[in-house]
Amino acid sequence: MRYIRYAFLAILAAILVCVALANRSMVTLQLLPPDVATLFGVQYGVSLPLFLVIFIGIVAGLLIGFVWEWLREHKHRSAAARREAEARRLERELKRTRAERDQGKDEVLAILDQPRGQKA
Repeated sequence: MRYIRYAFLAILAAILVCVALANRSMVTLQLLPPDVATLFGVQYGVSLPLFLVIFIGIVAGLLIGFVWEWLREHKHRSAAARREAEARRLERELKRTRAERDQGKDEVLAILDQPRGQKA
């Protein structure tokens, strides 16, 4: 499986290098459309190779998707944490109840009363 992963990464790297070499021409990115830029007096632009614009767009899209998914799953993570806390609380209560129940009993009888798979 490791070799398949390395082969996939090598093919992906080769494709990305080919895209970068094919798109080396410079492009100018403007902050605002020309009419709006002259209205506000802001003429900010930057010249970058086209492959950088493509790769930055891909990375930005991935980051936005990851953050969006993390925010969307927040309710599931908090519900799981509440269920886990409730399970721990119930386990403590069960141990306390069993200890109170078995308080006056012989140790052997207390061990025999425990469910299978649990040890004292």
